[in-house]
Amino acid sequence: MEFSNLVTYLWRIIAILIAITVHEFAHGKMAEIEGDITPRLSGRLTLNPLAHIDPIGFLMLLLFRFGWAKPVPVNFDNLRRGDKSVILVSLAGPLANFSLAFLVSIFWRFDLPVPIGFVSFCIELAILNVFLGIFNLIPIPPLDGSHILEALLPYKYKRYYQSIGIYGVLILMILILTNGLYIIISPLLNLFLYLLGLRF
Repeated sequence: MEFSNLVTYLWRIIAILIAITVHEFAHGKMAEIEGDITPRLSGRLTLNPLAHIDPIGFLMLLLFRFGWAKPVPVNFDNLRRGDKSVILVSLAGPLANFSLAFLVSIFWRFDLPVPIGFVSFCIELAILNVFLGIFNLIPIPPLDGSHILEALLPYKYKRYYQSIGIYGVLILMILILTNGLYIIISPLLNLFLYLLGLRF
């Protein structure tokens, strides 16, 4: 492997660790705010990336820029505002990713005097965070979007939606293998990158 490629992969590893840590910490912190201390008791309310790594999901992120972290355990029964709390907890991770992407965009949007290598890293970090945020909002179990949709559904439809949960991973794999995931995500990804001032 050429040195430049090695450096690129090292930067990507760091970006992945930051993205998944911010995502899972946000879930855990919002859960605690909404009344559930399970994330803290399980040692997941931390900014230590090692606590949040799922080996397969990490490898997928490294190779293909989509993947997953180890989900923060949340006991929805402990949340004090029911479905409203579920929505807030589920949104917290993706919103943290989007917020981080917009935060680091200041380094190229305002031409700050920083090394070009650091700007390249921030671009990689922003793209990864946007992709991770959008991916997790897809309403297919076990992604965050599925919890949001389930919380919004009328009670009589919840159990029907829950019944497809066991097929969620299979559906995601089919979408990945057939390029359907890219078709779903790319319009929103392009929109976010445009808002971030990135044009490819």
